Amino acid sequence: MREWWVQVGLLAVPLLAAYLHIPPPQLSPALHSWKSSGKFFTYKGLRIFYQDSVGVVGSPEIVVLLHGFPTSSYDWYKIWEGLTLRFHRVIALDFLGFGFSDKPRPHHYSIFEQASIVEALLRHLGLQNRRINLLSHDYGDIVAQELLYRFKQNRSGRLTIKSLCLSNGGIFPETHRPLLLQKLLKDGGMLSPILTRLMNFFVFSRGLTPVFGPYTRPSESELWDMWAGIRNNDGNLVIDSLLQYINQRKKFRRRWVGALASVSIPIHFIYGPLDPVNPYPEFLELYRLSKVFCYLYLDSELLNGPLLQGAGSHPALTCVVYVLYFHVVVCWNMSI
Repeated sequence: MREWWVQVGLLAVPLLAAYLHIPPPQLSPALHSWKSSGKFFTYKGLRIFYQDSVGVVGSPEIVVLLHGFPTSSYDWYKIWEGLTLRFHRVIALDFLGFGFSDKPRPHHYSIFEQASIVEALLRHLGLQNRRINLLSHDYGDIVAQELLYRFKQNRSGRLTIKSLCLSNGGIFPETHRPLLLQKLLKDGGMLSPILTRLMNFFVFSRGLTPVFGPYTRPSESELWDMWAGIRNNDGNLVIDSLLQYINQRKKFRRRWVGALASVSIPIHFIYGPLDPVNPYPEFLELYRLSKVFCYLYLDSELLNGPLLQGAGSHPALTCVVYVLYFHVVVCWNMSI
């Protein structure tokens, strides 16, 4: 019996070693093209990836896109061309620890640092004195809330925000329901680094797919693109550190939820009601009881259609209607 266990152990060690050294998947042609068309700038010695496209000639409008967790700026690729038909500049970045940006470890990842990186990017592009439209999702919503707080307090880089459009993010910590894997990675202690190394495409795809609505779920090839972005620069090994944003959101709730109150700019929130992470109706009930000054897009004729009525945590990120809706939002902003 003892010899049997020894043989199993001898076999398991090399298999585990081989598993832990599986190389990241190759970039698909589309993802490779996205990377090739982008650029990098340096923030405190760290390389940050970004996209910057020139769109409509003669328009003064600039939009900056802030992606969600755990993906990257590639989330926006399906609506990118549509946005360039509306805005003069369309800009997106991979936050530190995401996508093609550097993923230092150990590192104290924070929402404050990510907001400072956005400000640094706009200074790098010479846009620090321009009025910026922000379009954010999930993790990006919290970064946008911090940028809004700084804008209201006239602090830091003094990013001038013209309008803000949020989409399915846990702006209220009380209603945020992280997935089981997120809880284990966030608060797993010594277990977290082990879990990050054992994570694979199967675990990732099975965990992420349910947060999409039934009409907007990604294809397997799209999930592989997301996973390739995570595995780039061993990003799976920093997921537990990135997830500390959930604890930061609770700690700084007053600061970030308060930033949405008594604002002088138009703020809009697009909400997919089948979001299991920010569930209906708890989220809507708290929204209605709060003093948040957002225009919530949920009950209009457009959103009652089957496409967005069945949207989850990624409301319409995979459909053209998002472009059209944001087009309406910003045009309305300009008339206020």
